[in-house]
Amino acid sequence: MQGTLIVIEGPDGAGTTKHCGLLAERLWREGHSVQQTFEPTDGPVGNAIRADLHAHKDIAPDELQRRFCEDRAWHLANVIEPALARGETVITDRYLHSTIAYGLALGVPRTDLDAWNATFRKPDVTLFLLPPFAVLEERMGRREAHDVLEKTELQRKVYEAYRQLAAEDATIIVIDTSGPLEEVAKRIYASIQQH
Repeated sequence: MQGTLIVIEGPDGAGTTKHCGLLAERLWREGHSVQQTFEPTDGPVGNAIRADLHAHKDIAPDELQRRFCEDRAWHLANVIEPALARGETVITDRYLHSTIAYGLALGVPRTDLDAWNATFRKPDVTLFLLPPFAVLEERMGRREAHDVLEKTELQRKVYEAYRQLAAEDATIIVIDTSGPLEEVAKRIYASIQQH
């Protein structure tokens, strides 16, 4: 039996990592076999991307997004597809929508972004975590370390790109993560149960 691919997306500060973990824990407790993963990955391309971003290396926007797609191909072949073939529920912190949202924010043409991502497996469930932008700003301001993609002006464009993508696709579930953690986690779980 084929597993289920759940994608949790959102701009920096939205809580994707926290809520991927909480959802995975709850599904594990209920007896599901769960594979929790993330992009950029800890594979060879993903590690190189992360190192370059933290070092504030100057990478052309189209090159950066193509590298994210290369990392995604590795992710699918080495992590996601094998887990789905075993019948596991895969929860990934970011996937193809982040390439499109960040790419749009960085000025990469939508046609290119769509073409680079066209062959990737579509998720079974996609959630966008989108609190008000002021909440994201406040959360990012508390971080000690920042990478090159965490500038406020860019993050505002990323936020608007996610909103645009959600408006275009009625299957995307949008969750406001500005409330208490437990309440948000319950809403995310209820959304997954419905699908």
